[in-house]
Amino acid sequence: MNPVPASTVTLPPTDSRSDDPKIAAVQEGIIAHSAWVTPLRQEIARVIVGQHHLIDSLLIALLTNGHVLLEGVPGLAKTLALKTLASSIAVQFKRLQFTPDMLPADIVGTLIYSPQEGVFRTKHGPIFSNLVLADEVNRAPAKVQSALLEAMQERQVTIGDETYPLPDPFLVLATQNPLEQEGTYPLPEAQIDRFMLKVIVGYPSRSEERAILDSMATTEVGVAPRAVVTAAQIVAARHVVNTLFVDDKVRDYIVDIVLATRPPLAPELKLDGFIETGASPRATIALTLAARALAFLKGRHFVVPQDVKTVAFDVLRHRVSLTYEAEAENVTAESVIERILSTLPVP
Repeated sequence: MNPVPASTVTLPPTDSRSDDPKIAAVQEGIIAHSAWVTPLRQEIARVIVGQHHLIDSLLIALLTNGHVLLEGVPGLAKTLALKTLASSIAVQFKRLQFTPDMLPADIVGTLIYSPQEGVFRTKHGPIFSNLVLADEVNRAPAKVQSALLEAMQERQVTIGDETYPLPDPFLVLATQNPLEQEGTYPLPEAQIDRFMLKVIVGYPSRSEERAILDSMATTEVGVAPRAVVTAAQIVAARHVVNTLFVDDKVRDYIVDIVLATRPPLAPELKLDGFIETGASPRATIALTLAARALAFLKGRHFVVPQDVKTVAFDVLRHRVSLTYEAEAENVTAESVIERILSTLPVP
């Protein structure tokens, strides 16, 4: 792989008054359809202190129609952040607390016999919502995970002999605790791959911790967020995100990043023996969509390589499976991704 000079990436002009009508139309679309982003951030900030990366990741998921898995120790406001996001959007929202004794019917619904009419009636479960919070998703048994997998991938569920489409938009926002193993089930690789982003929620800074103390250390009921954006506005913004410009050099860079997690490129980056399974083509698609969404949030009508690098960790960390050798040497998925990003030539 030969380094690519920075000047080879052709970027369209950033001025919204560009002479190119297509570029001008996209820039005007970004301005018009991103007006809800700032009010939504402000509404979430009324409840959540800090966690800017988490909030940005949730916005990217909204703009790309992708599911999100949040991982962090208890008490870091994972569930609160998702509930606040759902309350700030005028959509249907359901919260599911996953437990080891849960059945598929508890989430997708079931057939109920009506003795008066002598027929079975379909009762839809809580999965028939726009936003579904799957709290502690790794506590559910395999049959429940299979039902959830169909909903996440096909955006439909099967009850009896009938298949029912789920509402649009439909997003699964899941949480899991990385420490507690008792009563948990490892998520299947196929299901993990369906999550567009896996976000690691870290501890707040000292100033954020003090702000949390000042605002939350009370017995009073917290501030209730208001709905400031509609589903139609989010869907319209998605159409604009799809039109953002991605240069061919940036597209090649995305492909190179994903290929670096697989043979035969992994040995060239001194990763041979560390990666058990590389990222799937779904990662290539997710990297492109997430980079476009990030550019949209920044008010740009084109994607730059830094956008790709920024979202790479959340897109790839759960798609790169490590070997026992890597675990023995304390090599993490993050360190593998860091080596890939620092080694590959940036266009």
